[in-house]
Amino acid sequence: LDFRSASFRRKRLSETFVYRPYDTRNECILRVTRIAEKDRRPICHSRSDSLSILVVLVMFIEQPPFFYRMLFPETIWRIPGDKKTVYLTFDDGPIPQVTPWVLDVLDYYEVKATFFCVGDNVARNPNLFQVIRDRGHQVGNHTMNHVKGMSMSPEKYVRNVMNAHDLIQSRLFRPPHGHMLPGQAKLLKKDFSIIMWDVVTRDYSNKLSGEQVFGNVKRYARNGSIIVFHDSIKAERNLHYALPRTINWLRENGFLFKTL
Repeated sequence: LDFRSASFRRKRLSETFVYRPYDTRNECILRVTRIAEKDRRPICHSRSDSLSILVVLVMFIEQPPFFYRMLFPETIWRIPGDKKTVYLTFDDGPIPQVTPWVLDVLDYYEVKATFFCVGDNVARNPNLFQVIRDRGHQVGNHTMNHVKGMSMSPEKYVRNVMNAHDLIQSRLFRPPHGHMLPGQAKLLKKDFSIIMWDVVTRDYSNKLSGEQVFGNVKRYARNGSIIVFHDSIKAERNLHYALPRTINWLRENGFLFKTL
């Protein structure tokens, strides 16, 4: 079974964002540069072209920094152990266009994972949701409608999560985008283990290639990492390239796979 045949080869330039900080009036100017495959050509040619944002925002993407994790002490970001172990997770499914392929890849490599499911998708695809469980994978709650906690009251947010719980019946919960208010986390921790992540692959990004998504795993994965992929339409192209290679690379580097 050759999963490489499903990968996509693109001729256009790959885009990687490189941040070059330097101090100016107590703020950090971050320069965004596009790197071509053969030559490096900056988008910004002067400081006036640069983007002014806080340094901390740069670190939030692939691997959240320590101080950000401390804002939510009731959540789980990483589970280091005596042996090198990683936890593959998949968000936003189940959907018939992508989830069955993911399950087939995991079966082929004899890997078990954890699927954080959106309640609406479970309601639309109950048989596929059952297949995830039947194949020995763990499931978790990803809200009913993939809602953003920052835009909802704690009570309304928890109500949405509990609506999904009626369908999913799991004590694992992950907030969409990793965003929620402290009050929401305080209420949810009474009934759920709140699972965040140590590495987000950014497979959903149309600015990244499959090679770059795979590169994020190689750069940041470590003992205890909870790694996020997505069984979604947006992630499908990058997932086809990165998932089989990720499993092979992790196994070659001595990592074991566990479910949450």
